[in-house]
Amino acid sequence: MAENGLASRLYNGEAGLNIVGRRKVWFGVAGLLILIAILSFSIRGFSLGIEFAGGNSFQVPASVGTLDDAEREVNSALAAQNTGVEVATTQKVGDAYELRTSQLDAEQATAVTAQIAEDLGINVNDISSNQVSEAWGSQVTERAVLGLVIFIALVMVYLILRFEWRMAVAAVVSLITNLILTAGIYSLVGFEVTPSTIIGFLTILGFALYDVVVVFDKVQENTRGITANNNQTYGEAANLAVNQSLMRSLNTSVVALLPVGGLLFIGAGLLGAGTLKDLGLVLFVGMAVAFLTSILVATPLLALLKNYDPRIQAHNKRVLTRRGAVSRGEVTGKSAASPAARADATDEPVDPDAAALAGAAPKVGARPAGKRPTGARGGRPGGGGNRPGGAKRR
Repeated sequence: MAENGLASRLYNGEAGLNIVGRRKVWFGVAGLLILIAILSFSIRGFSLGIEFAGGNSFQVPASVGTLDDAEREVNSALAAQNTGVEVATTQKVGDAYELRTSQLDAEQATAVTAQIAEDLGINVNDISSNQVSEAWGSQVTERAVLGLVIFIALVMVYLILRFEWRMAVAAVVSLITNLILTAGIYSLVGFEVTPSTIIGFLTILGFALYDVVVVFDKVQENTRGITANNNQTYGEAANLAVNQSLMRSLNTSVVALLPVGGLLFIGAGLLGAGTLKDLGLVLFVGMAVAFLTSILVATPLLALLKNYDPRIQAHNKRVLTRRGAVSRGEVTGKSAASPAARADATDEPVDPDAAALAGAAPKVGARPAGKRPTGARGGRPGGGGNRPGGAKRR
């Protein structure tokens, strides 16, 4: 039945996924992966595109044959001129093939262009040769870093106003973890870093933030008024929020990854659009990592930070003390749940001692009920209002 499906069990907290409770495992795994990524940055570095490393590009008409044919002929021309370099990347751009190499001086570039025209049997004017300086890539990197800093600052302000500073810190740590892990994958696998990659990095920040805000919104709903009852610790309420929003986050990620996968595998793989490959690859990797960090890093870190709040510490202690009393039989009850809440669900009488200890508080996620004004109608027996003894109007 649909009522017993995974989504329903997750929402009701019946799936048994203790994500927040195992935060040490997730933090350990994340720390290990970050260490591997940093080591890869230091040892392997990145495979920089021509815009960042500098180099030359040659565009030849697609009528010369296939892309492999063009690459083979350009490599032959480079070898004939004793340049000591080879074609680094190739892609089809409109009706031409673009082939990129390492840096060549002006004389070498001219000689290679003439050699390519001779080998392919085309006019030298049909070949476009361009030189790219690495200074341009440095400017792109500086502006990207500036954009990243501004984005994180705005995110901090928004989350502090929308939620609280602890949620802002947890969200930013999750975003930074996402960026480091995505960059680590690029470094380890050797994916080429281009301006499109930088744009993709900045794009995935928005998706990662959306995932975190969805979960935090549910956490806020579940923990509203939590200190007024003794049913759940903050970590348990946060874990329930993760379970309840897990299927939504998963569905959102899958729906977002499908078009990006089409962009990557169809646009780049089948159609040969190199720019789409650079953009689609970083989006695909970053979005997948963003889903994991929003679930396994952001909320567990939030619960850890909240546990340092004296008010939450006192609340958690009351919950655990009450459960200990229940387990020792000092307080009657079938479970550690609030006797008042249990009576609502089963129509059983409430044990007075248990109700006093539990505070007969509202359910987690509900706003505490306000006090009834002392002068409200019906506040005194006899309906006399403020008249002593319920005297009648003459």
